[in-house]
Amino acid sequence: MGGHELVAEVWRGDFLESEHHGSVVVLDVDSRPVLGVGQPSAPMYPRSSNKPVQATAMLRSGLDLDGDLLALASASHSGETYHVDGVRRILKHAGLSESDLQNTPDLPLGADALAAHHAAGHGPQRITMNCSGKHAAMLATCVVAGWPTTSYLSAEHPLQRAVRRTLEDLSGEQVTHVGVDGCGAPLFAVTLVGLARAFGRIATAHPGTPEGRVAAAMRAHPEYVGGTGRDVTDLMRLVPGLIAKDGAEGVYAAALPDGGAVALKIADGSGRARPPALIAALRHLGADLTAVDARPADTSLATPPVLGHGVPVGTIRPAATLGTPARV
Repeated sequence: MGGHELVAEVWRGDFLESEHHGSVVVLDVDSRPVLGVGQPSAPMYPRSSNKPVQATAMLRSGLDLDGDLLALASASHSGETYHVDGVRRILKHAGLSESDLQNTPDLPLGADALAAHHAAGHGPQRITMNCSGKHAAMLATCVVAGWPTTSYLSAEHPLQRAVRRTLEDLSGEQVTHVGVDGCGAPLFAVTLVGLARAFGRIATAHPGTPEGRVAAAMRAHPEYVGGTGRDVTDLMRLVPGLIAKDGAEGVYAAALPDGGAVALKIADGSGRARPPALIAALRHLGADLTAVDARPADTSLATPPVLGHGVPVGTIRPAATLGTPARV
């Protein structure tokens, strides 16, 4: 972990209160490094930033989803009513039910969804867990392909082998480590360079290909990829043609329609440093950030506010390292 560098600073007024270290890579349209900070060529777990790749693998394996439900298969959703209804639609179409889900039970991510869930007297459930759309789609893929549904979370299951092959194909790398994600699905390690390369390929794929279908679904339905008030949803709405996916432990990946791509990891796993670091990295690609920069200070994504007594008293800012030359 010692190779990470300073990527974001937390300022409370004129006082530097905290720092976040991490690694960032920016690739141009030809997958050449434009910017490299920290250790972007070291193995890492993409966590949920890998979901668009997983969704691509499912389509390659015969799954027939598009539109909002394909976006939901690529999502870490907030557990809002339309998310949960979408998961049920995927399951019903495959002749399955909530009892077939094997992801970890959890509460909704969205604040309003969580409040409503508690008010209804519910506890952690599989269907409200943010990965349930992916798991429903994985099960549906197994039904289409004739694979067993009871063992779909095994790293040796045909579905997970297909996910691994797809990640290796799109990233141009071999998986170096295999672990278990928070939702129970297998994790496959690549580098930030490989993750960015995979996103660039998805973003530029022909509309009729599995990759292109995933990109189209995410662009058309960003609310299904995240949810109300989520930065990943807001960024896809504000930056023309962007596909983006947040992940646990401070991971973020994004790509523009021309294939320029970014991937990053915050070393301490904090989510608050991800948006300013990602936006600073996108500037190196000439992304149209007009709408992002036009947001008021209290809802800024480029420099999120630091609150004191409920009002902005400072900001989270990208560090100067995000303006250094590539060192990949």
